[in-house]
Amino acid sequence: MNLNTENRLMHGIAVAVLTEDREQSVILNTRVESTHLARTVLSHNGFPLGPGDALLRQLQDQHAEVVLLDIDPRNPQRAVRTIELIHASIPDITIFAVGEMNQPTIIVSAMRAGAREFVDRASTHEALIEAFARFTAALSRAQRSSSKARVFTFLNAKGGAGATTAAVNTAVALQEAHGRVVLVDFAAIGHTALQLNLRPQFTLIDALQNLHRMDVSLLDGLMTPFRNGLHLLAGAQQPHSTAPTAAELARLFDLLVSQYHFVVLDCSGRLDGTMQNICELSNAVLLVAQTDVVSLWSAGRIQTFLQEGAGRERLRIVLNRYKKIPGFTDEDVEKATSCQVLWKVPNNFQLIGPAIDKGSPVAMQGNHEIARSYQGLAAALAGATTSAEGSLALMYQQDKADAKKRATGQLIVSPMRAGQ
Repeated sequence: MNLNTENRLMHGIAVAVLTEDREQSVILNTRVESTHLARTVLSHNGFPLGPGDALLRQLQDQHAEVVLLDIDPRNPQRAVRTIELIHASIPDITIFAVGEMNQPTIIVSAMRAGAREFVDRASTHEALIEAFARFTAALSRAQRSSSKARVFTFLNAKGGAGATTAAVNTAVALQEAHGRVVLVDFAAIGHTALQLNLRPQFTLIDALQNLHRMDVSLLDGLMTPFRNGLHLLAGAQQPHSTAPTAAELARLFDLLVSQYHFVVLDCSGRLDGTMQNICELSNAVLLVAQTDVVSLWSAGRIQTFLQEGAGRERLRIVLNRYKKIPGFTDEDVEKATSCQVLWKVPNNFQLIGPAIDKGSPVAMQGNHEIARSYQGLAAALAGATTSAEGSLALMYQQDKADAKKRATGQLIVSPMRAGQ
């Protein structure tokens, strides 16, 4: 973990404020501190005059991640030239231009010069919170793309489809094969702890309520360990009205991906703005469905709901309790849901039911077909390549087998044989 990342996790985003107006300097510094997401590491009246200016060295010495650069409406070109200078001299620093929204020409000039965001001079600190949230989310996606850290989200196509069981067993299988896995329960009422036979002292609600002072040590203290080393950030134990903001989610995810190789989320039946934000922060969103009319009808509606953001490219179908139905093909499922099938988990309630009741995940129970299926799903998720946008190149196992068979002429045996 680099110094900037560590400081961000412990103290918030490091911000430098540059302005030619002393009164505006006070206003901007107050806004930064009131977001509780950032801290001011440098505040300066005046702009650097050239590439050798000492102010540029100060920005680097203070490890500033974001520069808030105020644009005086009476002389905007000086600020625009400064944006261009900072962007060329220190390309790793993100620039937020602060100016008047009724000057579209200046907005365009500032963005072309290198500003990432344009914040209204007259706005409240809430606009700054949203900008910081987008900055943190972008860093989280970049970190996941450049490291092993990946986020997998499970949700139900309809009630009882099995998202929690799929999330628990996939997390267990990932931990067994790779280590450093955390399971986070975002369901309205958390059931993951029951399936692991754990009694957590702390939950996700505690984490969200303490994000303003969250660091790596506090996050670790909120975890409940499972016997194979898996960490659980348990779900709420009773109904609640807490709805994390985009900024809070980005902050939490930034912490999680810095500490674990894989983050598995159980969203169960959650379908709200929080779920849309989670999709934006995930590498893959796995919609757990069954081969029945209601389940597939619901899956199609959920796909439409999530396609407003990045969730569309990351959404895949996992068919749970799968039994091969004559005349009912994968193409039928994909046509009904407008979503690709990724995996099939075989139907074996005689094994799954007691495993849930005893809190002993089937992924750890020997060489059963269903255990091998979850192990195969975990391997597919862990082994997929990552695109520049953070989504995964996920292909249905049988499609990969067919492609390889056509290329080599050899018989390929899939680790998952459900219905095949």
